[in-house]
Amino acid sequence: MSSTSPCYAVLDFETSGLSPSVGSRATEIAVVLWQDGREVDHYQSLMNAGVRIPAQIEQLTGISNAMLRSAPPVATVMREVADFVGDLPLVAHNAAFDRKFWDHELGLLGRQRRQDFACTLLLARRLLPQAPDHKLGTLTRWAGLPDAGRAHRALADARMAAQLLQYLLETAQRKHGAAQLDHRQLCQLQKVSAARVADFFMQHA
Repeated sequence: MSSTSPCYAVLDFETSGLSPSVGSRATEIAVVLWQDGREVDHYQSLMNAGVRIPAQIEQLTGISNAMLRSAPPVATVMREVADFVGDLPLVAHNAAFDRKFWDHELGLLGRQRRQDFACTLLLARRLLPQAPDHKLGTLTRWAGLPDAGRAHRALADARMAAQLLQYLLETAQRKHGAAQLDHRQLCQLQKVSAARVADFFMQHA
């Protein structure tokens, strides 16, 4: 990739439940590599972690227990996707959720995350306070972003989050005169209170 602009690894998990702390495991992952306002590569796979998917989760995602029985083992998928991501900066929508599963599944392989997550949910709250709410689907429709496919499937959600990231970067430039924000600045901005967003951009002008 010859461009000097950052390449982001935008990821999304589908899972059997809300948290690894209650025994939930990853069932699908997708990562979209996003650079210069476009997708340059992606990785997607179901994964079999030996857990059953509750009926309400199957209804939400369309991922069935039968689909997981023929999916590759979770360890194989997580090794592949960790190698695919490498040290690229990570982005997710509601990153607190995805970070738990990323760290847990990598930890079972004896591997550890080295980079922070930027969160498009937190960034949208600061840059798009006028949005009706900050759910990924709502923001995608509200901003008129392209339809990426079925919601609650990992690749469609990762693509929506990547498009939202681009919209947020352009909003920061349009509303606040910000040059291209890097990943470190995005991680700083998502921790700033809404009342201090303008001050943040003045300091980084």
